[in-house]
Amino acid sequence: MYAPKCLLSALVICMWVCKGRACDTFTVLSLPHAIVGTEVEVRLLLYTRPNISCGRLIHSGAELELERPTTFIIHGFRPTGSLPRWLHHMVEQVLKHVNHNVVLVDWNYGAANIDYMRAVRNTRTTAANLTAFIRSMEEHGASLTSIHLIGISLGAHISGFIGAELNGTIGRITGLDAAGPLFRGKPPEDRLDPTDAQFVDVIHTDGDGLGLQQPLGHIDFYPNGGADQLGCPKTILSGSAYFKCDHQRSVFLFLESLNKTCPIRVFPCDTYDDFLDARCTNCSHFGVQGCPVFGYDVVAWKDSLLRLGQSKYFFNTNDKDPFCKTNYWLDIITWNQEVQWGYITVKLYGNNQVAKATIDHKKLKFEKYKDTRLLAQFDRDMDTVEKMSVTFSSAILLGPKHKLRVLRVRLQRVEGSDGNNHRPLCRFDLRLREKEEVTFRPIPCEGSNF
Repeated sequence: MYAPKCLLSALVICMWVCKGRACDTFTVLSLPHAIVGTEVEVRLLLYTRPNISCGRLIHSGAELELERPTTFIIHGFRPTGSLPRWLHHMVEQVLKHVNHNVVLVDWNYGAANIDYMRAVRNTRTTAANLTAFIRSMEEHGASLTSIHLIGISLGAHISGFIGAELNGTIGRITGLDAAGPLFRGKPPEDRLDPTDAQFVDVIHTDGDGLGLQQPLGHIDFYPNGGADQLGCPKTILSGSAYFKCDHQRSVFLFLESLNKTCPIRVFPCDTYDDFLDARCTNCSHFGVQGCPVFGYDVVAWKDSLLRLGQSKYFFNTNDKDPFCKTNYWLDIITWNQEVQWGYITVKLYGNNQVAKATIDHKKLKFEKYKDTRLLAQFDRDMDTVEKMSVTFSSAILLGPKHKLRVLRVRLQRVEGSDGNNHRPLCRFDLRLREKEEVTFRPIPCEGSNF
């Protein structure tokens, strides 16, 4: 009987020790909870690099290592009470990127309601809870400028309410597709606003649906125009993905900016159409930094952006990860007697890879001896270009086939064009027949214009 008694004692001791070290987890609820409706209960789970996969429930700012900055991640509306599938991935990516205290704000009790209006009302209570916690951090010596709030959907507005209550002294707020319903047209005190923090950056991915199109920050990012995202369903037949895919894309784009495998340059512009028409690729006012980088690291451009005031920045993405595109100027001079209209597709070949850019956002106008500048956005980066092809399409179904007679085509990388691998490339005297791909080896352009 001695061995079993010893085993039992060891088990009891182990359970007692392990209980003290147990990981606390996000509150997972179910649809019945959401149907009944939940009242606000805020739980704060602390993650650090030593416990990157194990959260610890905390109740006071004194429990943080306040010599480090602190990042709060605040989720949004949860109509079924489920765990957001990206939540822990974001915690891990932030911690791999920066050595912060990362606090996961679990307000699922409050967010889990099929009554969206009730969840919206609960954002104020949640914000009040978090404001009190942040004040306790300040009492124990934390600087509010070292605090970063990352708010998703309703969480973006919660961040704004916290920042406003603290008189804009929070260091940074990042809003990931701030919720639109019941916030459109609201005054600044009732939504996220640039005055809520010293630096506010916002991503818009579903401006015509669950998000907001209006600028809310010091810098507002509009991938693919800020509304419909590539790769997302276009009809309701796709089920719930039709409603949430565009909205959630803000999260996945932000995550990609954290892992830094696919940096995206963004361009200041008044409208998306102007961006597509290559009217907004000048970033000389940023000096040697060049155009800002999308996502987490845009804070490096903070000082310049604050001087510029509220501004909108555009870029296009691929339909899936990796989302980044590589931008080139494509200059075409034609010598057709009559004006030609159509679309252009360009392919780059090198190192057994192919990059493709289709310029079809509108019919392009080609006039005799006039240099037409286009923005060609390729679906992958190419270090070396061995061959290149151009295809012209007039998109005219009836009538004779059209031709585009090209005096010169010139391809120049928008960013990073100073190295030998990215020198402008040219080709002279091409005849592009309707929908016929013409492949050639480009040559380095001469110093003078054609």
